[in-house]
Amino acid sequence: MKTFLITTVLAAGIASAASAENIGVSMALFDDNFLTVLRNGMQDYAKGLDGVTLQVEDAQNDVGKQLNQIQNFVASGVDAIIVNPVDTDATAAMSQAAADAGIPLVYVNRQPVNLDSLPEKQAFVASDEKESGTLEAKEVCRLLKEKGKDKGANIVIMMGELSNQAARMRTQDVHDVIATDDCKFIKVVEEQTAEWSRTKGTDLMTNWLSAGLQFDAVVSNNDEMAIGAIQALKTAGVSMDDMIVGGVDATADALAAMKAGDLDVTVFQNAAGQGQGAVDAALKLARGEKVETKIFVPFELVTPANLADYMKK
Repeated sequence: MKTFLITTVLAAGIASAASAENIGVSMALFDDNFLTVLRNGMQDYAKGLDGVTLQVEDAQNDVGKQLNQIQNFVASGVDAIIVNPVDTDATAAMSQAAADAGIPLVYVNRQPVNLDSLPEKQAFVASDEKESGTLEAKEVCRLLKEKGKDKGANIVIMMGELSNQAARMRTQDVHDVIATDDCKFIKVVEEQTAEWSRTKGTDLMTNWLSAGLQFDAVVSNNDEMAIGAIQALKTAGVSMDDMIVGGVDATADALAAMKAGDLDVTVFQNAAGQGQGAVDAALKLARGEKVETKIFVPFELVTPANLADYMKK
């Protein structure tokens, strides 16, 4: 299966359509900082294209609701469908519904379970999750060494929703890194899901601290949970100078936390770029053009050393 790498947001864009084109978009959840940037990226890009309309729906983290939305898009005869899946294990039925109707479908950000067997006129636009957790974990490893913890260090992992491929892959990335000779001094003492949520990240960290868990670093699958962990750590009187905290996404709140000296590492995931890439792919497929099955937007490591570059984005 071919993979196409987007090194920047698709700057050239797509030529304006000769006739109106309607794309149905089902987002897993509106009430999510990263997915809001992704959704806005799609909508802002579409506004600049002649005759392109997006019909955006909120699945509210409900798989059944999302399947109904896709069936409604099919019934209304949209030209293409974009899906940010609630549950990446439930995508086979979504693919089948679109394929049966002959409507192109593009998954965005969350990897569908049937990626290696997608029907014709279907694609996946995201970032390679092998990079995200790997970049984060390697930097945490480097920072632990810098603090003189290379004889032995304990970490905790905050996982996203386990129904999401990204959560599983980012967590596995961490385990792969600490299995290497460079980072084998690191031990995972606890890993649990906080479901991508800042509030649940705070609650989980509070529970760990109350249980007397001892650790040197927090490795979170996303920034929201990392920020929640930071809030709990600070409430408990833990000095952030003594604790390493990492996340993924480089959201505005995460960058602010890094500027404040609380967050040590994050990984920039170009949500707007993924959104634009998804719209481009959907339009190309609707017009009968060839599109690579996997379209990847690279992750980028963000630390205090290059923070200023990302504060401008």
